[in-house]
Amino acid sequence: MGYHAVVFLILLLSISCAASTSLEKSFRKCMFSHSEATAKILFSSSSSQYPQVLESLEQNPRWLNSSNKPLLIVRPFHECEIQAAILCSKNLGLQIRVRSGGHDYEGLSYLCKVPFIMVDLININSIEINVADETAWVQAGATLGELYYKISKASKVHGFPAGVCPSVGVGGHISGGGFGTILRKYGLAADHVIDAYLIDVNGRILDRKSMGEDVFWAIRGGSATSFGVILAWKIKLVKVPPIVTGFNIHRTLEEGATKLVHRWQHIAHKLHEDLFIRIVAQNSGANSKTIQAYFNSLFLGGIDELISIMNESFPELGLQDKDCTEMSWIQSVLYFAGYNKGDPLEVLLNRTTTYKGSFKAKSDYVKKPVPEVGLEGVWKMLLKEEANAMLIMEPYGGRMNEISESKIPFPHRKGNLYNIQYYVKWQGNDIKASNRHLHWMKLLYRYMTPYVSKSPRAAYYNYRDLDLGSNKHHNTSYSEASVWGMKYFKGNFRRLAKIKTV
Repeated sequence: MGYHAVVFLILLLSISCAASTSLEKSFRKCMFSHSEATAKILFSSSSSQYPQVLESLEQNPRWLNSSNKPLLIVRPFHECEIQAAILCSKNLGLQIRVRSGGHDYEGLSYLCKVPFIMVDLININSIEINVADETAWVQAGATLGELYYKISKASKVHGFPAGVCPSVGVGGHISGGGFGTILRKYGLAADHVIDAYLIDVNGRILDRKSMGEDVFWAIRGGSATSFGVILAWKIKLVKVPPIVTGFNIHRTLEEGATKLVHRWQHIAHKLHEDLFIRIVAQNSGANSKTIQAYFNSLFLGGIDELISIMNESFPELGLQDKDCTEMSWIQSVLYFAGYNKGDPLEVLLNRTTTYKGSFKAKSDYVKKPVPEVGLEGVWKMLLKEEANAMLIMEPYGGRMNEISESKIPFPHRKGNLYNIQYYVKWQGNDIKASNRHLHWMKLLYRYMTPYVSKSPRAAYYNYRDLDLGSNKHHNTSYSEASVWGMKYFKGNFRRLAKIKTV
């Protein structure tokens, strides 16, 4: 690099740093004008606590080396502090990113290419359960684990149809739809939202009535952050039996896994709605010799009834009493989260993810069974990948078939056999190694093209994937945004765009 280029670069960095310092001072001044307690909730990059606060809930370490970090982090304790952050950001032309659990697959809750403020909702996490009317108010910073724990302490016969990872934040999870082991019985988490508190761009706190039915429709599965900051959801709890049953049977390729997976595709979506059987097909990292297919199941009932259903519908799996475990619904939450039998319920209150590592994920919807030859091609690709790689295949049908595609923005209902999440996870942040894993994921996604949904090739919003496209500038046109919007929301994207522009 020449002398003049070096001088120019140093000058450019100096100007950039000066601008950032000026913005930071202006933001602090604005916040202090709203609350004298601001010093306790603001963290700048010069603060010794900044790295810990930023990285504590970064669930994907792939982004730790990014330079696109927040100018300031706001960790509010009260709603008025969120309102102040919104108004001050608006006045200064700063963008806001909101983090509830830190599980955004592409790190969009804590990354941005322009100067921005991150509002970390970790302290906005109260949960109020009302068993009498079977509802709960859940603040956006609470985790699924905290919600499940609170429900279990209030009732032994109530649950909620959300995801299996306890450290996921409620705010973002419901905002994108949210599904778990009882979706075939009850649908999505977002299907059970009956009210909400949303803070809009003008700092107003709106409930369902004051925000209007269009916005209330949009925030349940259509990304609430497009319309404001979710403060809390009011959800309807669902009934669960005192006893549920789980099993986790695994088969290798040599044990007939391919034929079992192929058969599963024909029956999993048709089973009784009380029965959920997902498949996790994975390698074992570098030098894998075979693929393990795990048939991971939850049944809302006892062993005897489960065995009867399985013998009739899926005898090929060979399920036996000894493979099954009866438990309570809250124990099944621990079971699916990978905890050991006998672990205390309090582990659900842990906000950090077990076995954290860098990862990349993509998703698809399958409308026709993938032929055996197609599955065999997938296994070959999994065996070529040196890192831990898997397909998580989760069946739809049941209640999901009964809910209209347009009831909420999440459109993936009748006609979908199952959802696939492709997932690869590795240790370290070496750019060369990361690019190798990302390239492998693209190859796998390309390979699956003939076997998945088309026009559009659909994807699940909570498994965010920037390879599908993103807005490149502030004034993105509808046609430009449709490139990715139609994949996540199908025909509902037009309504979302219209509501956004009102």
